[in-house]
Amino acid sequence: NQTAVTEFLLLGFCLSPRIQMLLFGLFSLFYTFTLLGNGLILGVISLDSRLHTPMYFFLSHLAVVDIAYACNTVPQMLVNLLKPDQPISFVGCLTQTFLFLTFGLTECLLLVMMSYDRYVAICHPLRYSVIMSWRVCITLVVTSWACGFLLALIHVSLILRLPFCGPHEINHFFCEMLSVLKLACADTWLNQVVIFVACIFILVGPLCLVLVSYSRILFAILRIESGEGRRKAFSTCSSHLCVVGLFFGSAIVTYMAPKSRHPEEQQKILFLFYSFFNPMLNPMIYSLRNAEVKGALRRVL
Repeated sequence: NQTAVTEFLLLGFCLSPRIQMLLFGLFSLFYTFTLLGNGLILGVISLDSRLHTPMYFFLSHLAVVDIAYACNTVPQMLVNLLKPDQPISFVGCLTQTFLFLTFGLTECLLLVMMSYDRYVAICHPLRYSVIMSWRVCITLVVTSWACGFLLALIHVSLILRLPFCGPHEINHFFCEMLSVLKLACADTWLNQVVIFVACIFILVGPLCLVLVSYSRILFAILRIESGEGRRKAFSTCSSHLCVVGLFFGSAIVTYMAPKSRHPEEQQKILFLFYSFFNPMLNPMIYSLRNAEVKGALRRVL
């Protein structure tokens, strides 16, 4: 007498009410900074024609991804901190999973495109405008979004074929894919295989391409005679590598590392990097530290 599950309960963080209220205030502040920082970057890039270059074209799409990423997961988490055990419909849960995967996979590919853009700018400066034409940039961005959308659709389609007959409690603060699969009343081996293969092509492969690009950039920086130019280029690339390391490192640990004794609690902490810290740090590291963006911001204001 099994019945189909029509809604799930998100357990969120198993903490005392006082700590949950503290986290609600802290996370609300982070969420506000994320929206303001990325919104500011989008506004400055759109209003200042001097920033209409391939580098800032990629940065604007990264800002859109970060805003969408945060808006997909954080509001639900804030609601759960105020009212624990809030239900979410089955359709709403899978929609959240689909959007999370779409934006996450798209950001992986955008970071690769941005590293390639920096490689061309530093290693082939005289051919930069020819190699990174607007047609190439638009093609790369459209490819990133399309691949993210299609791969997320494949994952969600494989989840939809599974029966869910209970329990209906998700030990997470949003409908994360691995947590949803644990509730399936069938063997999920095909889902796990597809996840592992996707990680190879979307995490390990792009990470290797990023590292190759920045290693070539490092050798080019070391050949720069100007100390000021070398310092500026190294500062930019090191900050970019910090973002790449945080994003890809936490994703690889989550989806490819062997599970420990407390995988659920560790996953919640790791996914906080995706929901808060990466979207909040990206505007500061990629753009707000940039002299061109600061100058454009002063002109706009």
